[in-house]
Amino acid sequence: MNPPTGVNAAKAEKSWLKKLGPGLITGAADDDPSGIATYSQAGAQFGFNMLWTVLFTYPLMVGIQIVSARIGRVSGHGLATNIRRHYPAWLLYSVVGLLLIANTINIAADVSAMGEALKLIVGGPAQLYAIGFGIISLLLQVFIPYRRYVRILKWLTLALLAYVATAFAVHTPWLQVFAKAVFPQMSWKPEYVTTVVAVFGTTISPYLFFWQASQEVEEQLADPEARPLISAPEQAAANLRRIKIDTYMGMGFSNLVAFFIILTTAVTLNLHGITDIQTSAQAATALRPIAGDFAFLLFSAGIIGTGLLAIPVLAGSSAYAMAGAFQWKNSLERAPMEAQRFYAIIAVSTVIGIALGFTPMDPIKALYWSAVINGVISVPIMFVMMLMAVRPEIMGKFVISTPLKLLGWLATLMMALAVLAMFLTM
Repeated sequence: MNPPTGVNAAKAEKSWLKKLGPGLITGAADDDPSGIATYSQAGAQFGFNMLWTVLFTYPLMVGIQIVSARIGRVSGHGLATNIRRHYPAWLLYSVVGLLLIANTINIAADVSAMGEALKLIVGGPAQLYAIGFGIISLLLQVFIPYRRYVRILKWLTLALLAYVATAFAVHTPWLQVFAKAVFPQMSWKPEYVTTVVAVFGTTISPYLFFWQASQEVEEQLADPEARPLISAPEQAAANLRRIKIDTYMGMGFSNLVAFFIILTTAVTLNLHGITDIQTSAQAATALRPIAGDFAFLLFSAGIIGTGLLAIPVLAGSSAYAMAGAFQWKNSLERAPMEAQRFYAIIAVSTVIGIALGFTPMDPIKALYWSAVINGVISVPIMFVMMLMAVRPEIMGKFVISTPLKLLGWLATLMMALAVLAMFLTM
């Protein structure tokens, strides 16, 4: 038997740590400042009784993200391109349009939260800081090639460890934590159901599907010996194993951090009667008199680090979706002049996000409607992804296995039920 061409299995096995990328960055970007606000509210309002949500969503998140990654790596195209090729135009344009709106609102909320976090640490004008963070993020995406830029994003994932450290900087009743995480006291009250839906919607978001699929394509294009698996099946074993490891670890990291954010706010704010937290900066401020300056600084610094990681993913997923929908040249590895419309979407999304911070827009309402849009469009996207993942004309002989199929459909069903519950409690 001839050895596999390209990245052979032995080489991939030895260097799998270096290969962590799309899954790790996607998972980490899920814990953006707006996500931190949602998890903080969950912990502050319901204490340890909300910890179960991140344990429950972990396998669902893993399943649907592996599906998106496999579609990208096997077909050699992102989700929008595959939807354009195989499904009606109205579905493509509806999904991409709503994705752009939700992502831009998320960018606005994230840059504002980063500005507020830096103001808490050093003082000064929060809006000016927000502009600076937005510009820095934009410049990094436009002027640094993908292979170097992705290394920066990998290092930024370490910022999330601030939330793990914060939980150990305060007194935590671990036995009670583990008991409530496994046997929570649930409720059918509208506010409890709404918070569960918010956590689900924050954890499983459409921009993550588009980003990870597109990053698998970027990884393939960055390696001159790699090709889409549908035309290079000899490269499949190593790459599908890498996707599995990368996604399991990335989503595990994401949900671990979410667990500790809920835990930190539960053990500090909830136990001290502070139950109404609506922004990540407000959570950091409330934490200071209870947990001390060290915990406050860790929490605040984490907001900035996660924002720097999340904004490129939000703007980038919008650009990949638009480029795939309209057949534009696209890649973070290309120079700006080679993919002008692709980079224009990144720039416009970021600039509009910054500008929204100077309008009378209520950031809490904006986040709420962003979550509504994300929740609504995630269901048809997940449905279409599951259909694509079993089509031989897209996946060749790499259609997904029965266990992954069941997990992906379960995730889709859970999100559909979450959206239904959200509308019933509005």
